[in-house]
Amino acid sequence: MQLKSGIVFLMMLDKPFHVEPRNIVEDDPQERVSVEAAILNSRLHYYSRLMGSSDRLLSPPNHVIPPPEEIYIYSPLGIAFKVTGNDQSSKNPSIITIFAIWNTMMGTSILSMPWGIKQAGFTLGILILILIGLLMLYCCYIVLKSPKAIPNVDTSDWEFPDVCRHYFGRFGQWSSLIFSMVSLIGAMVVYWVLMSNFLFNTGQFIYSTISVVYLIVLVTFKAVRLGFHLEFHWFDSTQIYVPEFRVLFPQLTGVLTLAFFIHNCIITLMKNNRDQKNNVRDLSVAYLLVGLTYLYVGVLIFASFPSPPLSKDCIEPNFLDNFPSNDVLVFVARTLLLFQMITVYPLLGYLVRVQVMGQIFGNHYPSFLHVLALNILIVGAGVLVARFYPNIGSIIRFSGATCSLALVFVFPALVHMISLRRQGALRWPSALFHSFLILLGAANLLAQFFM
Repeated sequence: MQLKSGIVFLMMLDKPFHVEPRNIVEDDPQERVSVEAAILNSRLHYYSRLMGSSDRLLSPPNHVIPPPEEIYIYSPLGIAFKVTGNDQSSKNPSIITIFAIWNTMMGTSILSMPWGIKQAGFTLGILILILIGLLMLYCCYIVLKSPKAIPNVDTSDWEFPDVCRHYFGRFGQWSSLIFSMVSLIGAMVVYWVLMSNFLFNTGQFIYSTISVVYLIVLVTFKAVRLGFHLEFHWFDSTQIYVPEFRVLFPQLTGVLTLAFFIHNCIITLMKNNRDQKNNVRDLSVAYLLVGLTYLYVGVLIFASFPSPPLSKDCIEPNFLDNFPSNDVLVFVARTLLLFQMITVYPLLGYLVRVQVMGQIFGNHYPSFLHVLALNILIVGAGVLVARFYPNIGSIIRFSGATCSLALVFVFPALVHMISLRRQGALRWPSALFHSFLILLGAANLLAQFFM
C-alpha cells in the first residue's frame, strides 16, 4: 500500500518520465525492464495526464499499479533503483517482540512481589502467581484475537476499545477508556511515590558507582549473602514466620493483575511482529519470562529475608526499603529506577492526555489551559498520595484490580462469548468458564476493600 501511494504521489507531480533500461541500478548489470513493466509504465503516463492535482476519481486502479518486483524509485537524473524491500523489513523478529512485551510488562510491581508473597503465604503465593499469570495470559490472548473475529469489517488498525465499541456501543468505548486511565494514572501515582522515596534515600548517600542495570543481580547477591531462612508452618503463624496459606492472599492477586497487565496495548505491540502466525507463541513466551522474573525476585527476597532476628512480616511493600540508605548496591538500584521513572513518567502523562482529550474534545491538545489543568490534577494526585499514603502495595493492588475488572475479565470474556454465539459455536462449558472469569474479576476488586 505504501508503494502504491508513492507511485500516485509521483504521478500527481505531473512529471512522469521514462527511464531507459541502462540507467537501472541493480546488482545485476544486465537488469532490463520487462515488456509488461513497459506497458504498465505507459498506462501510468495515461492516467497521470487524466488526473488533476486534486481529482482522486481518476487515480489508477490497483490492476494498473506494477507488482512489487516491477517497482522502481525514479530519480530526476534518469537513475532508477529497484525496490527490493517490503513492509516486513520494518517488522520486528520474534525475539524483539518477546522482549518488548517483557520490558513493557515489567514495572514497579516487581518491587512489591516479595510483600505480596508474604501477604498470601509462601506456598499459596507461588501457586497464585502461577494461576493468575495463566489466566491473564488467556485473557490477553482473547484480546489479541478479538479484532480478527469480527467478520466483514476491516479491523487492521483497530485497538481493543474499538472492539468494545463494536460490541457494546459508546458505553463499551468509554468504559474501556476509563478503566485504561485507571491503570495509567495509577502507574503515575506509584511512580511519583517511588520517585519521592528514591530521591529521599539517594539524597542521604552519594557514592561514586558504576551505573549498571542489575536489579536481579542485586537480588541474587543479597540472597547468596544472607542465605535462606525458611520454616514451613502451614496454617499457624509464629513470632518469626508467617503461615503458608493466609487469608490476605487477595492483596497478592490485586498486585498480580497489574503486574501481568498489558491488555490495553497488546494489539499494537503484536502488529509489529514480523511473523504473525507466531503471535500466540511469542505472547506465551513473554508471559513465561515475566512470570519467572516475578517468581525469582519474590521467592529469593522472601526466602533470604533474615528471620530470625526479623519477622517475615517486616517485608515492606517496596522491598528496597528493607535495606539501609547507605547500601551501595541498593543505592545504584534506586538511582537506576529513579532515572527510568523520570523518563517514563512524561510518556504516561502523554498517553493519558491523548486518550482523555481525544475522547472528550476530539483534539489531543485542545488548549494550553486544558492540558495544564489535566497535568495539575495528575501531579496533584501523586503528591497527595506520596504525602499521606505512600504505600505502593495498596496503590498497585487497587489500581490493578480496578482496571483488570473491565479490560482483563469482563470485556474480553463478554466479547469472546458474543463472538462465539454469533458464530453458533458457544457451548455451555465455555459460557460457564468465561462467566466465572467475570465473577473472579469482580471478587478480586471487592476483596481489596476488606484487606
